[in-house]
Amino acid sequence: MSQDVGAQAEIARFLQQLKWIVLALVALWMVGLLAPILTPFVLGALLGWMGDPLVDRLERAGRSRNVAVTLVFGLMTLLLVLALLILVPMLERQVRTLVETLPEYREWFVDTAVPWLEARTGLELSVWLDPERAVNWVREHWQQAGGVATSVAGYISRSGFAMVAWVVNLVLLPILTFYFLRDWDLLVERVAALVPRDHLDTVTRLARESNDVLGAFLRGQFVVMIALGAIYAIGLQLSGLKLGLLIGLIAGLISFIPYLGATTGIVLAVVAALVQAQGFDTRLLVLVGVVFTVGQLLESYVLTPRIVGDKIGLHPVAVIFAVMAGGQLFGFLGMLIALPAAAVINVLLRYAAERYRQSGLYMGAQPTPAIVLEPFAAERATTVEATPQPPLHKGPEA
Repeated sequence: MSQDVGAQAEIARFLQQLKWIVLALVALWMVGLLAPILTPFVLGALLGWMGDPLVDRLERAGRSRNVAVTLVFGLMTLLLVLALLILVPMLERQVRTLVETLPEYREWFVDTAVPWLEARTGLELSVWLDPERAVNWVREHWQQAGGVATSVAGYISRSGFAMVAWVVNLVLLPILTFYFLRDWDLLVERVAALVPRDHLDTVTRLARESNDVLGAFLRGQFVVMIALGAIYAIGLQLSGLKLGLLIGLIAGLISFIPYLGATTGIVLAVVAALVQAQGFDTRLLVLVGVVFTVGQLLESYVLTPRIVGDKIGLHPVAVIFAVMAGGQLFGFLGMLIALPAAAVINVLLRYAAERYRQSGLYMGAQPTPAIVLEPFAAERATTVEATPQPPLHKGPEA
């Protein structure tokens, strides 16, 4: 009878777990469908979560919630406006320089890069750069070209609606951020009220650890990205690279993916230096290498340890996989939430590993055996115990 009751309990537990798995899959499916309209909500929630600690600090200083939210929101807006006022003119000059030097890049690619690749690979790449050959290829594959043209026209028409959607998202973002800032504590309380009481301690612990991990990533990594972008941009600009500011900012902004930011920046900077010098300028190439070496050393030994710390605990391969998988599954929204989701999943996996080590499956049904000494050690211990010991000398008796 007890076995039947145990089997029924196991079946009920399995059905309950299956129900939660199905609900999770349905939620992911809904996220995939609603990804285009969820982006401003996710960004607004992230910005609200990042600003909530400062709002709470102002509240503890005696200000009301509305006043604190208004001050923090105004500060965030002011920082954004200052960044735009400083960066937009500089980037505009950099883009204009890039457009003006595009013929030089084309000439370098056709006259230098392609012959160098042909000499080392044995491939005939220059024939594909011949305009007459390209026209003949299109004439031979006009049907496929027509299909491609139709697809491109459809993409352009859809891009118009996408542009309108982006404008709407930009208008919605500050509004959503303000409301998330104002009601963040209320949202947390309502979610906490839904947690089953017998799981409240565990959920609270996991939520606190996830909050620490996300704080280390979102706040810390954001500061590291800005710092690296500034280091690369200023260093490359001082080294004499005309596009140094643009390349440095690009390298800094994508540095949240390990090694990708520095690798991309080095490749772009080397190509820009070769085109700018119309050949090998040893001094410029050395300065580019020094800038990225100093930036990587500062990131590894100063910025990341002091600002981010080791709370994230994600391997670089896991970070790259998370970003690529998020982009493949949910597009831009997936890339936006990939690393925060991976950090939370990492916390859950650590908790699952902890529970596994405490389970009967890991510990086994038998009690832990006593520690057995090595044979020679045990023999020596037995000999010592069997040998009569002389009494301790206590001095002459009184």
